[in-house]
Amino acid sequence: MFIEKLAENDLETIVQLEYNVMPSPWTRQDFEYELFQNPFAYLFVLKKDTQILGYIDIWVMYEQAQIASIAVDKTYQSQGYGTKLLQYALDYALAQDVETISLEVRKSNHQAIALYQKFGFSIQAIRPDYYQDNHEDAFLMTKVVKEGRQ
Repeated sequence: MFIEKLAENDLETIVQLEYNVMPSPWTRQDFEYELFQNPFAYLFVLKKDTQILGYIDIWVMYEQAQIASIAVDKTYQSQGYGTKLLQYALDYALAQDVETISLEVRKSNHQAIALYQKFGFSIQAIRPDYYQDNHEDAFLMTKVVKEGRQ
């Protein structure tokens, strides 16, 4: 099992995974933008042999980072793969001198919230009506990765 940068030939698999897992999935065009045009986006895939089990998209913007998206194939959920992806992203962010990292998560996604809290993320705010598919609120969660320069 290993994590590597998302390659163009992984896009179709990632899009299919996204549609199978997410209530409001990103399109192929969304992923192409992230991969080819967004200068802040870094996408990584978790693979077992050649099979993609999940992915994470992290935006690194100077001293701040944001987890834009993370997903694990339904077949492989609750087996620690989300933990591996999140740890990889946090390590990557730290190596880029990121000081804080944030993410939004559906208020109803208790499993993801528990994972983020396990990693030291805390709820900072509520984003009302954040998700377009059902108008659900999101929690804004943040974590200090590295103390800022004084």
